[in-house]
Amino acid sequence: MSWQSAFACWLLKRQMRPETAKPTLDVERARTYASRRIWLPRVPKGWRLDIEPDGEWLHRESAARDRRTVFYLHGGGYYFCSPRSHRAITFGLATRADADVFSLDYRLAPEHRFPAALDDAVAAYRRLLASGIDAKSIVIAGDSAGGGLALATLLALRDARVQLPASAVLFSPWTDLTCGGASMQANEGRDPMFHASVFPRVAALYLGDADSRDPYASPLFGDYRGLPPLLIQASDTELLLDDATRVAKIARETNVDVQLQIWRNVPHIFQIWAPFMPEARDALTQAARFISTTTSAGNAQRPPITSMV
Repeated sequence: MSWQSAFACWLLKRQMRPETAKPTLDVERARTYASRRIWLPRVPKGWRLDIEPDGEWLHRESAARDRRTVFYLHGGGYYFCSPRSHRAITFGLATRADADVFSLDYRLAPEHRFPAALDDAVAAYRRLLASGIDAKSIVIAGDSAGGGLALATLLALRDARVQLPASAVLFSPWTDLTCGGASMQANEGRDPMFHASVFPRVAALYLGDADSRDPYASPLFGDYRGLPPLLIQASDTELLLDDATRVAKIARETNVDVQLQIWRNVPHIFQIWAPFMPEARDALTQAARFISTTTSAGNAQRPPITSMV
């Protein structure tokens, strides 16, 4: 455990975790907090950031044709955060994987409940294909709620018989909106970011009257047959650990190529602490390697189904 990870966990325990113990969600407070992040990464040299009505693109200025593309879905419990708040991840993936990144600004709850975010993600992916981008060069990725949304988007695209992307990268995905994972109890008090009691409240905010077991909302309950390769990264201390491990188990049982990396003593979506935290840098580098491998003709040696980092 690096001192940077220890510092991040200490800070989250002081600033973030007490907020999640409150009996009600303060949507505007969360959105204000996310929009006022003091530190934001600069646009990397040689890259261009284009802000569009439905998201933002990070392009290499001297982009070659037929480049790989990462389609990114940010986390934030479906009710706060944005492409801007997650640039540490998207910029890190772009530069490491040498990929254009489109980060979607999907509609948020409670103004827009399920399935608004899913509808936006499916429509945005279809637009990528319609613009001439080859599905085999696209990787869908996301963190936390965005990781669950990325997996749900794969299910919806497959069911609609749309050509699927080459692979998916899921950082600490929230895949079970019933909040039924054993780690919700086992890691209560160990997770530096959340109390378990916050998750049912966030799920209700997004779901409204929808069924929490609907696979398009909780992709843990979906059929994974025919999905592309998955890379899943999670922390051993986070409440959502089982949302990652159970997906990996189901994927393996349905012959989906899956890599599960469990990192020790790091916070939920620790990748967002790049470049400050060495574990975050390493995780993004490994994700970029997976992106490069799955969008090329190469057949590089892959690590075991589960690895502890």
